[in-house]
Amino acid sequence: MKNKKRYSQISQRIFIRYILSFLILFLILFGGFFLAWFICSRFIWYESNPAYHMLKALQSLSPFIIALTVVICFFIFTYRTIRRPLIYLDDVIDAAKSLSSPTDSPITLPDDLSDIQNQLNLTREQALRNIILVKEAESRKNDLIMYLAHDLKTPLSSVIGYLNLLRDEKEISEELRQKYMSVALDKAERLEELINEFFEIARFNLSNITLQYSNINLTMMLEQLAYEFAPMLKDKNLTCTINVDNNSNIMLRCDADKIERVFDNLLRNAVIYSYNNSNITIEAIEYNYAVVITFINEGDTISQEKLGRIFEQFYRLDSSRGTSCGGAGLGLAIAKQIVELHHGEISAHSRNNIIKFSVTLPIS
Repeated sequence: MKNKKRYSQISQRIFIRYILSFLILFLILFGGFFLAWFICSRFIWYESNPAYHMLKALQSLSPFIIALTVVICFFIFTYRTIRRPLIYLDDVIDAAKSLSSPTDSPITLPDDLSDIQNQLNLTREQALRNIILVKEAESRKNDLIMYLAHDLKTPLSSVIGYLNLLRDEKEISEELRQKYMSVALDKAERLEELINEFFEIARFNLSNITLQYSNINLTMMLEQLAYEFAPMLKDKNLTCTINVDNNSNIMLRCDADKIERVFDNLLRNAVIYSYNNSNITIEAIEYNYAVVITFINEGDTISQEKLGRIFEQFYRLDSSRGTSCGGAGLGLAIAKQIVELHHGEISAHSRNNIIKFSVTLPIS
């Protein structure tokens, strides 16, 4: 059974005014009629009196006069009652049209529409904030593309230069050959990373994330993830510890590939921004019908300002040009989108050189 529709306050006010107008009309008509009857009954009227015939005619026509007055007033009141909401509707339509191109000037409506005015102004302010965020994201993306395009030249020039040396130097020593090949390979790998960042930007702009749910063993996923990161961990002499609540296997219903991408991004960031010779801890704890997965590493404290923007599109902690560790600034933005599509939450905290990223996901 459908819920009974609730009328807005302005609809209720207009309807009450309409009813009160008719009540007042009937009170005036019938009150006037009985007042006239009472006054006339106080006198003795003779047929020779000219007013007698006029009053007699009015008495016989009184039902028609009252009915005609009611009909005329009905149309007048109805017209005024309908005209008012139509005017209000035009005002609201004009105000709604202005939301497509919001300005700094607030929307003003009649006093009766104060509730609607407040809601429209809230929407206007949100639209202005969204426009600013879109412009900032677009600006960051354009800057990032410009930096990446510039940075592509450096490794590409190095690769070409060292390959030319290998081609032109006929009697180069084996040790020097290996050195040139190693440098060329390093630069080629960096070139691949930059190209992958371009593709990441394109995929983010052209695709929508959809979920394919399945049941997974969260504990095994985290252990497998740590195993795959062993080479990266070894490069910085890092260790990775996994602490699962009660050492049990936590089962989770989710899109396995998408959630793995979230964890991959968080662990990758932990490795990149960790101090050498430190430990990364991954914790998974069940709370009622949810599980909280926390990635903890030791690194430079992230300021509150940066923490507030860390999940924005194209925002990078290390925005300096030529950095070899900063990505396209999409990893955390995509991670946040994936977690929220799973009806979960993701947050970041940093204090005293400890960085924590927490992901909360419903178990079922």
